[in-house]
Amino acid sequence: MALFPVDELEALLILRAQSGLPISYAEVFHWFGIPFQRFQVRQLCAALEEVDSRQRGQGRPELAALVVRQSDGIPGQGWWLSKSHDPWEGPFEGPEARRFVERHQARAFRHWQEGND
Repeated sequence: MALFPVDELEALLILRAQSGLPISYAEVFHWFGIPFQRFQVRQLCAALEEVDSRQRGQGRPELAALVVRQSDGIPGQGWWLSKSHDPWEGPFEGPEARRFVERHQARAFRHWQEGND
């Protein structure tokens, strides 16, 4: 069994998008009953890429941008290096990065708060 079942992860992120709130990596681990361990973040990232692939396949906004570091509210390096969003040339932190992430989050929030499926 996968550490982060994609169907459940997708459902969790849709709930968060409907609520208009991002979720920290630690909260995702807690949701699945897994102690947060950095070496397992790669497995979460792989599951997030699958979720985003599914979302794009349905013409929906991606959801991985909702999963953020607790310290600064920005996704980790794996999200920035993924090809699932608009290209980004800047640093992975700071005000410009935050605005870039917030635009991606806003698309997901709008889509799911407007009752789209």
